[in-house]
Amino acid sequence: MQTQSIGYMDAPIPEGIDLKAEINKLRKEKNAVILAHYYQTGDIQDIADFVGDSLALAQWAARTKADIIVMCGVHFMGETAKILCPDKKVLVPDMNAGCSLADSCPAGEFETFVKGHPGYTVISYVNTTAAVKALTDIVVTSTNARQIVESLPEDTPILFGPDRNLGNYINSITGRKMLLWNGACHVHEQFSLEKILELKKKYPDAEILTHPECKKAVVEVSDFVGSTAALLKHSVKSEKQQFIVATESGVIHEMRKQSPGKEFIPAPPSDSSCACNECNFMRLNTMKKLYNCLKFELPEIFIDENIQKKAILPIRRMLDISEKLGL
Repeated sequence: MQTQSIGYMDAPIPEGIDLKAEINKLRKEKNAVILAHYYQTGDIQDIADFVGDSLALAQWAARTKADIIVMCGVHFMGETAKILCPDKKVLVPDMNAGCSLADSCPAGEFETFVKGHPGYTVISYVNTTAAVKALTDIVVTSTNARQIVESLPEDTPILFGPDRNLGNYINSITGRKMLLWNGACHVHEQFSLEKILELKKKYPDAEILTHPECKKAVVEVSDFVGSTAALLKHSVKSEKQQFIVATESGVIHEMRKQSPGKEFIPAPPSDSSCACNECNFMRLNTMKKLYNCLKFELPEIFIDENIQKKAILPIRRMLDISEKLGL
């Protein structure tokens, strides 16, 4: 993988500029599409052409007719878009927007792990680098991980990485015995069971909605466990009026938009100074950086051609299986 970045983020913004209007103008002039993850700030979600979870963003990237894809998320999401669209220019507003889960699985160490278990089917979570995806048989997201695992014969030996919490959850609900890489997301690891239970006492009628990247103890006290998109969908359909949300708090923006009469309470991390749990990497993207990203068409994602050719195969398998399963 190669990346490119300059001091564009420090470029001065004209005083009094209407960032929203200028971004819309640049987007139209350059035939660019803005994709944003649910964990982005509300202003970026509102200006994006499409907002979704990792699976949906990959699906949109794969079918867009735009010349430029601006991925408002973290670095691996931009890489996934570039793998799917090698002939398009893929930009991210801040190249420093990384992912602790992806960082927990260095490609060299994962390759050793894979080679040490010949005959295993390798399933990697989308929250990985392009180099790790190139070592993988099938990529999954939290939206489709269970269904993809269950689509394989029951006696298939599986290596699953890098999220041990998601892997343990999939094992528990499928009866599989996947061998797990020991990685985790720093945001979902930090949720405090004690504080969630305190919130439940304060809001006894609230449903606890939890992402499967959370620790087992938090998952076990939850009313509904699912991907970011699944949590959103459930909150819309549920007759409940209050929800304690144990995932990155950015998704609450869309939850409130789709269910304005309902109350959404962010689950707090162990750090007592915080009332909600935010991904510091996701929050590196801002409207000013998005404007400069479109203006200068930087920073741009580049991927080694050999890695791209290997990594696209497991991503395509994921998309094909998801389409067959109606996901």
